[in-house]
Amino acid sequence: MVHTSTSNNSQKWPQYVAALAAAGGAFAAGTVLGWTSPAETELVDRGEGYDFSVDKDQFSWVGSAMTLGAACVCIPIGFLINMIGRKWTMLFLVLPFIVGWAMLIWATNLGMLYASRFILGIAGGAFCVTAPMYTGEIAQKEIRGTLGSYFQLMITIGILFVYAVGAGVRIFWLSIICGILPLVFGAIFFFMPESPTYLVSKDRSENAIKSIQWLRGKEYDYEPELAELREIDRETKTNKVNVWAALNRPVTRKALAISMGLMFFQQVCGINAVIFYASRIFVEANTGIEAEWASILIGIMQVVATFVSTLVVDKLGRRILLLASGISMAVSTTAIGVYFYLQKQDKSQVANLGWLPVASLCLFIIMFSIGYGPVPWLMMGELFATDIKGFAGSLAGTSNWLLAFVVTKTFVNLNDGLGIGGTFWLFAGLTVLGVIFVFLAVPETKGKSLNEIQQELAGSRSTPEAIPAEK
Repeated sequence: MVHTSTSNNSQKWPQYVAALAAAGGAFAAGTVLGWTSPAETELVDRGEGYDFSVDKDQFSWVGSAMTLGAACVCIPIGFLINMIGRKWTMLFLVLPFIVGWAMLIWATNLGMLYASRFILGIAGGAFCVTAPMYTGEIAQKEIRGTLGSYFQLMITIGILFVYAVGAGVRIFWLSIICGILPLVFGAIFFFMPESPTYLVSKDRSENAIKSIQWLRGKEYDYEPELAELREIDRETKTNKVNVWAALNRPVTRKALAISMGLMFFQQVCGINAVIFYASRIFVEANTGIEAEWASILIGIMQVVATFVSTLVVDKLGRRILLLASGISMAVSTTAIGVYFYLQKQDKSQVANLGWLPVASLCLFIIMFSIGYGPVPWLMMGELFATDIKGFAGSLAGTSNWLLAFVVTKTFVNLNDGLGIGGTFWLFAGLTVLGVIFVFLAVPETKGKSLNEIQQELAGSRSTPEAIPAEK
């Protein structure tokens, strides 16, 4: 629960180090997400890679098995986080990463390939809950948004890494490289501190002091922050209720509605459809860019735009990024829908319109990566009280991965029923609803401590201007 800002020699750089180390797990998760792009070319298109064949329908299950694994683990991991801590949970997740990649590398049949992707989904999905929570608890409020955005940034870097390496090596060697990355993460993150919030909740005050001093520097006066953490923990334990009663609190219901709403609109905005059709858009626009290089170009755009988001999220705020992102994405998917609709009617109508879907695609990728990509995960770590954060964050994470599975598996059916143009227009309409949702329901959390965010959700308004700034 971070935290009261003070002018007592607080250092910021150790917090950046810890947040980046935690985001190393997101990098590993990004490689799991990105693996399907180079793998499809080798396994399906060329029929190579394994001693058994994989057709297009079977490969769709290889891709979506990861999202099912992620959805299944989110709620159990919420309990584990509170039992053994944020740090040791993330270190424990190195194990399913290694097992999953090993099974994938030496798969002897299709079932083993499905199982490996499911296990990798368990590891990746668990990180999506644990890493944002850890980062939200170790960071001072002035840089919490920036550090929270590192999670999505490292996912996009992981995806780009796989696209780039996959363009030059066989899928066997790519998988081995990806399998080594979680070990590197574990070796680095082992030396990071546990969350002070968790340590105080377990009455380990001495360890909490060491953690705070590691994160803020030895010269930092930890007493005010430690006192705030103890007070919040005391209030939580005094008013302790079971999970279902905690979920039934009005403030928790409101936070859960906001978090799950953001996760819903993140998935139904059409990001998967845009990525799916990206290579086709580049080819049909006669750009001269081959499919694998189009993927790399998209990966670069995602990384650059997400990096920009880390720089501005604590200056512009969460709401403005979400609103700008949603409006831009709605315009983009509408334009892409128009292109494909006209193309279906008469290809000659779009002969000179190849620039339209390419420009729309680029705008969509950039604006998604600035707003709807990182901000829902960042806010998931900000909106919930300590006693319910693990479970409620897990519910939000579960809803995200289940929606990812549903959107991915129904995408082909939507195309058959509505046409490509109609499908993109459907996404545009849902994105407009998302903009309205953000405008009416999502609070601004920039510059507020996690305690102040809880007060605002409960109806007691607090503004950033009233909070003394750190010198």
